[in-house]
Amino acid sequence: MSSDLAAHDFLKIDELLSDEDRAIRDTVRDFARSELAPHIADWYEEGTLPDDLGPRLGKLGLLGMHLEGYGCAGTSATAYGVACRELEAVDSGLRSFVSVQGSLAMFAIHRWGSDEQKEAWLPRMATGEAIGCFGLTEPDAGSDPGSMRTRARRDAPGDEQSDWVLNGSKMWITNGTFADVAIVWARVEGGGPDDGIRGFVVPTDTPGFSAHKIQRKLSLRASVTAELALDDLRLPASAVFPEVRGLKGPLSCLNEARYGIVWGVVGAARACLEESLAYTAEREQFGRPLASFQLTQRKLALMTVAVNNASLVAWRLGALKDAGTVTPIQVSYGKYANVRAALEVAREARTTLGGAGITLDHSVMRHMNNLETVMTYEGTEEMHLLSIGSELTGTPAFR
Repeated sequence: MSSDLAAHDFLKIDELLSDEDRAIRDTVRDFARSELAPHIADWYEEGTLPDDLGPRLGKLGLLGMHLEGYGCAGTSATAYGVACRELEAVDSGLRSFVSVQGSLAMFAIHRWGSDEQKEAWLPRMATGEAIGCFGLTEPDAGSDPGSMRTRARRDAPGDEQSDWVLNGSKMWITNGTFADVAIVWARVEGGGPDDGIRGFVVPTDTPGFSAHKIQRKLSLRASVTAELALDDLRLPASAVFPEVRGLKGPLSCLNEARYGIVWGVVGAARACLEESLAYTAEREQFGRPLASFQLTQRKLALMTVAVNNASLVAWRLGALKDAGTVTPIQVSYGKYANVRAALEVAREARTTLGGAGITLDHSVMRHMNNLETVMTYEGTEEMHLLSIGSELTGTPAFR
């Protein structure tokens, strides 16, 4: 560029970060670019992730980094967001790995678990020695988790010390095939004090638990996605989260993961913008660089505005979350707005690369495909728009 302004930080938003946040940014960015970026196209093409990814991320302190105690770093929410941004600048699958581990599985145990559950799992999950997954979505229960069919019952009804028995299935579960522990949400029915949607800490070596990798994905391929099957899975009485009942438990976890997405997709959009800038500066047509044409400059300008606007949304929600005042509906606003902006940037960037943009030699099509999934998981864009509409009007439209 012709000035000291970087396209991805045209408004110098990173100057609003604390020194600690910037130090975390630089550490994660250096690691992501040197250790992950050189291999991501191969992982995407093969539909896998390396076995040692968890311990490597744990060594950096990224797993559950925004949680307190149990070996977790206890960083600010903004620092966690910045880390998500730098990981997703390489690939959404990498941020998803960290989100599922820290904001879904670990957060669920940290927020709702017993002391015994926390001590048993959180320290090992923080180092990456143990990997977690989060079982909420089902084949027939996506945007409507309250209609879940997975059931849990007491082996001896009325006896609070008796085992639990779970039956059902969960769908689209990130990390499912190699997780050591699954957080499974199931409905308890029987007319007793246990009734309601309950959360269970399920070691995946428990008889009756199986996970099957979902194949032939066209998006988020550098991420392992599974279907979980629970067949008369027996757990001790201590496996259930002791207090939380209803959708409050799982929805609180989803809100944490959505917050990470708000930041993460800024990284994906930034990567697409940077690649578009570099390619159009070098690629010549009609004896001139593509970047010299008016229509190309219009695309670059619009992408820059979109990336910087999304950065502002992420930073503001981070500030609200660190202040303890952010609301779920504000996170829904950010998730919808930023994913939509990132997807539009990826699609526009692809056009500037022409035919080259569809190959894994470049990142834009990979990011574009990934963002189609990110737009859907942790709440579809329709549900977020309806949630905002309900907040504005006081009238829910989906019940």
